[in-house]
Amino acid sequence: MKAKEEKEKVGEIEAEERQKSLIREYFESLVETLIIALFGMTFVVQAVTVPTGSMQNTILIGDYLLVNKFIFPPGGNPVPFFPQREIRRGDIIVFKYPGNKINPYPDIARGIVPYQVNYVKRVIALPGETVEFRDNNVYINGELLPEHRIIADPPRSFGDDGEMSALRIKSEEPRLPEHKWDVYYSSESMEAVKNGTYKVDPRMNFGVPGKIIKVPEDSYFVLGDSRDQSEDSRFWGFVHRDLIVGQAMFVYWSCDKTAAGDSFLGCLLHPRLDRIGKVIK
Repeated sequence: MKAKEEKEKVGEIEAEERQKSLIREYFESLVETLIIALFGMTFVVQAVTVPTGSMQNTILIGDYLLVNKFIFPPGGNPVPFFPQREIRRGDIIVFKYPGNKINPYPDIARGIVPYQVNYVKRVIALPGETVEFRDNNVYINGELLPEHRIIADPPRSFGDDGEMSALRIKSEEPRLPEHKWDVYYSSESMEAVKNGTYKVDPRMNFGVPGKIIKVPEDSYFVLGDSRDQSEDSRFWGFVHRDLIVGQAMFVYWSCDKTAAGDSFLGCLLHPRLDRIGKVIK
């Protein structure tokens, strides 16, 4: 009888040790997963959302993006054998908004704090290059930048659901082999250029037609693809290399903000399945 009780006690101790071992194993796995996730979010990838229409229709309001934080090496010096490179013209980058130092009032009015909010724009001019705007065309170092121009209007022009939805395409120029990305201008803007009645936005400090801007060293000139809806380098200036977070890679989730509103649950219940997995280029 005594031997039986001792055997039962040994069995209970072994079962308790197995349970503790299993709990410890799960805990260690959880800690390892958290460390890997934190490392990845710190150095490799980052998730951002797009709240404005400055990049439509390349990126839509309600798109959630994964950002490659590793591709652009600090100081522009790639580590040998690592998949890194320097920033190129046409890259869609995520960066810390530098703020409008010439006219800070719009930032103050909208409650935007410089260096604390992420912006998403396309790199148009590199350090040391010159930029000029004429007739809704961009000139880099005096040469026309090849962009595929599309005339498109916000849905509000059609009595629809406002700027939350994609731009409605009305017409587009023929696509040439050198056109690597699309840019969108409103029909009103293009008509004004055609008629010679185009008026510069008074808030625009660097995008005045005929004004030649030189990009400082270690800085970049960025524009939104929706040119008539974007406040970008034309308004507030250049993006310093140190402010660049990384390159936008693809859409990992997207929802219809018109239907979802600001609700997290609403965003889950109103997905745009055709956007999920879309590569940003």
